[in-house]
Amino acid sequence: MWFPLAGALLAGCRRRERDPLSVVIGSSPTGVPFSFVDPWSNELTGSMVDAATAVARDAGFRPETAITPFSALIPSLLANKIDVIAAAMLRTPERERVVSFSNPIYHYAGALVVSKDNRRSFATLSEIGSLRVGAQVGSRFIDQLHAAGARNVATYESLVDILRDLENGRIAVAYGDEPILRYQLRVGTKRNVRIIEGFRPPALEELCLVMRKRDPRLDRVNAAIERLSAAAIPAINRKWGL
Repeated sequence: MWFPLAGALLAGCRRRERDPLSVVIGSSPTGVPFSFVDPWSNELTGSMVDAATAVARDAGFRPETAITPFSALIPSLLANKIDVIAAAMLRTPERERVVSFSNPIYHYAGALVVSKDNRRSFATLSEIGSLRVGAQVGSRFIDQLHAAGARNVATYESLVDILRDLENGRIAVAYGDEPILRYQLRVGTKRNVRIIEGFRPPALEELCLVMRKRDPRLDRVNAAIERLSAAAIPAINRKWGL
């Protein structure tokens, strides 16, 4: 038997289904200048958020944003809670097995940070050895440290936590995203730490938008990136000091 109230509820559910042209962009709140929460507006902002929004609009989609912890980005994508990851998430073979990466938005490498009182320099990651080094959980930089033979790696949720423990002497070295570290040391709270300028990172990594495997929208996203790569995306990167 069909009840009018049940029919109304089902119709309401259908009306609340997601617009097929909308895309939910998930970004972490701690990746300045790539993605972070503006303390004045309480909204996501940053270079990757701006780029993803511009790409989505150029591709004919209506973008929305969702604040998502870095370690929850891929699980949220696979659970269909978000449609695009726009954060400091580098392309890795392990990630490529479960998600798809767009054409690159930006390229960058890692940086080593030590306390200002520490006069030691490191040319490569292999020199870290048994020193306690901090890196962000789920990041490409943990893989690089292990590949270089680092034997005492501590993982953290954010680079802010890593720098705090570096200042407090709980770790000897910090390793992470060079643009984020330089931005935080340039505009954030003054810290008793320094970036090692003579360090040679093992690789220049690709920063891309991330989507689900076999998402048919990826082709439209890549076409939009190609159209915007000459002027709009470089302008966004320059705006954020990249």
